[in-house]
Amino acid sequence: MKKRYIVGIVIAVIIILVVLSFVAYYFIQKNAREYEIAKVENYQYFVLKENNLSGVIDRSGNILIEPTYEEIRIPNPEKAVFVCYVENDSKVLNQNNEEMFSEYELVEPIRLKNVESDLMYEKSVLKYYQNGKYGLIDFEGKQITEPIYDSIDSLPYKEGELLVSQEGKTGVINIKGNLMVDISYGSIEVDGYYKDENKYKYAGYITSITTNEGYRYGYVNYKGQKVLENEYNEISRINDIDDDENAYLISAKNGQYGVIKNKEQILNNEYQSIRYDGTNNLFVIEKSRKFGVADINGNVIIEPTYNQIDITGAYLYAQNEQGTTIFNSNGTEANINTNISILNTDSDKYKIRINNENGSKYGVINESGEQVIEEKYNYIEYLYDNYFIVSNENSKLGVIDNKENEKIKIEYDSLTKLEGTDLIQTTISSTNVTELYDKSLNNICQMTNATIEKEENYIIIYNDTETRYFDYQGKELTNKEVFPNNPLYAKQENGLWGFEKRDGTLVVECKYDKVTEFNEYGFASVEKDGKWGAINSEGEEVVAPTYELEGIPSFIGKYYQVVYGFGEIYYTTGNVNS
Repeated sequence: MKKRYIVGIVIAVIIILVVLSFVAYYFIQKNAREYEIAKVENYQYFVLKENNLSGVIDRSGNILIEPTYEEIRIPNPEKAVFVCYVENDSKVLNQNNEEMFSEYELVEPIRLKNVESDLMYEKSVLKYYQNGKYGLIDFEGKQITEPIYDSIDSLPYKEGELLVSQEGKTGVINIKGNLMVDISYGSIEVDGYYKDENKYKYAGYITSITTNEGYRYGYVNYKGQKVLENEYNEISRINDIDDDENAYLISAKNGQYGVIKNKEQILNNEYQSIRYDGTNNLFVIEKSRKFGVADINGNVIIEPTYNQIDITGAYLYAQNEQGTTIFNSNGTEANINTNISILNTDSDKYKIRINNENGSKYGVINESGEQVIEEKYNYIEYLYDNYFIVSNENSKLGVIDNKENEKIKIEYDSLTKLEGTDLIQTTISSTNVTELYDKSLNNICQMTNATIEKEENYIIIYNDTETRYFDYQGKELTNKEVFPNNPLYAKQENGLWGFEKRDGTLVVECKYDKVTEFNEYGFASVEKDGKWGAINSEGEEVVAPTYELEGIPSFIGKYYQVVYGFGEIYYTTGNVNS
């Protein structure tokens, strides 16, 4: 009995160790898959171009690297790491013009692809080449991976993840060097799933291999778990379905389409085509050249017996030789006129009703089906609260409420809500007058030949003679409220511009035709007689107005900014072929 008891203890200990090992492995793997994208808060270094050669300046306009190189790349403008190219060779220099990472044969930045960013490169890693292979280092030179890869490249759409290859096979690692997708595929693409708050974080990977029959596709989710084997002719994710954890995939096998939710087959591969309708979460399915409808769970709610199915708003219009039958989104027949279309809005209180009997005329019904806005408009779009954008027979736009009271006159050629704000922008083309309305639809600004730009916490509306600022709710702001830390502020007097202190003390006399507020580097642009120059935070001209430039330039010292390519920038005095 005693031996059995000891054996039992040993077995229990082994089981506990196995469980603990599994738990530890899980957390190690989970941590390995996590990575953080570097954020650049304060730009410190910039490419300088003079006489078609490149150098580096700092944020004060001091030259750190003389412009003697064919090209210079600055992967992270907070870091003094400059990759300099000349005569088919390159080296990495710091702010003291000292060479870095010379122990490697080659060090290069990794250019981002299809990533929304104002910077062009991975901001925390570089790739190096040694003994015929590539590896990763950080900006301090710490080795992240050994040189074990045949190639390293950015993964389109996913900053922080890299395509790597070994012996003709492709996989994915992250910027910590940890494996995200096994290196066993011919190609890997991101499935395109995107959300504003997380970008492509929850996007999975469509993988391919080459077989005797051609390419075969599979799927790996964002956690790195293989969901589908590489046995399909085609795979695409339905990105309109907002679900981070569950990927809905349209797959094709032998010319037949189906739908898979992760590993669960919800529609068999027996259809000639499948189209997703995001308004009602339905699939329009085609079988033997006839159309039907299935719900999001794969239940066929309208058999594929119709010649055509159109979905307009909340209703499904199914046509065959006998005519048109209208169905509700649950597949039951709807008792409405076939000439009537109903569109959902962002409000549960209202639906747009379109009468197609005598040309399409728009109206609005409430949740009880009662008409609240007569069907007499050429177009209606729900705005917010009880307000609607409408267009009349002359294609003029305005805003009415649910009692058809005009809140913004129906006289504008364009009318739109500024994204991310409570403001409405209108324009009349003949006068080129732009107006702004707040959320209560009060007119807060009128300006001719205006340009509107949305910044992080405010909008700016300006023309050649006037500049005004508003917060996202429509409250007007002064330049001192918008730029509380600026050394000086633009001041207009008798049609000319100068600069004053926060207390109103005039520092730069009003003698310029145009000026800008000071940028984050402590310089303001000034224009006189059609030529631009710059002043510093003391109000001194660092360069007199001598540059003839299109648009409004931004300066660092005597150098003005040029934007080219895909958002890349450099600074110059103009001695460069753009």
